[in-house]
Amino acid sequence: MKPAEFYERDWRMHPPALTPVYKTSVPRSPGQALLTLRQTMSEITGPTFGHNDLGPNDNDLIVNFGHGGLPVGERIIVHGRVLDENGRPVPRTLVEIWQANASGRYRHKKDVYLGALDPNFGGCGRTLTDDDGYYYFRTIKPGPYPWLNYVNSWRPAHIHVSVFGTSFSQRLITQMYFEGDPLIAKCPIVQTIPDPEAVQRLIAPLDLNTAVPMDCLAYKFDIVLRGRRSTLFENRLEGN
Repeated sequence: MKPAEFYERDWRMHPPALTPVYKTSVPRSPGQALLTLRQTMSEITGPTFGHNDLGPNDNDLIVNFGHGGLPVGERIIVHGRVLDENGRPVPRTLVEIWQANASGRYRHKKDVYLGALDPNFGGCGRTLTDDDGYYYFRTIKPGPYPWLNYVNSWRPAHIHVSVFGTSFSQRLITQMYFEGDPLIAKCPIVQTIPDPEAVQRLIAPLDLNTAVPMDCLAYKFDIVLRGRRSTLFENRLEGN
């Protein structure tokens, strides 16, 4: 039998919008049923991104914000493929990342955590997948940080990942965690995900085959856009 173009969504993997253990979900969760709006030609036809929109170091967070030096912290590679539900590559898709630095602090005016700012680390990058759906970043492993959820709540080390579709309005956002981090299981945001397998798909395993000797370790994070094996996207809990 020929496989269907799209697999049925598995709603069991998605957390409910209202999860009081994650305090900010209370004011953010909708009070009424969601509405689905049909996109018009202006949304589905553009704008799109090409190689001319990217700088030579946009995917290298180790050097793309340097001010005369290198950032502090553990150097790592984050790489993987963007795939559809049948395992086919999704080429020429814009992938963006943003993250805290090694001390757990973001370069953002509203981040008041006492972790030190790194003058040589901006914390964001972007790249286009190649014809095989492959993407690649060099960066610094982010540190965990406390947050005002409940007493002594800490976010595990993570990198935010954004994937654009065929137009600027088609955007999916998720978070990548690191294999072996004990804070993952204790994170109130992660605890809202009811499916343990969905949680595992957010955790990037160590990839020594891609690590560079005497330079940096590597972590592999494949992104599946739809179907029962899809990556969980925090801004599209109803599916994509």
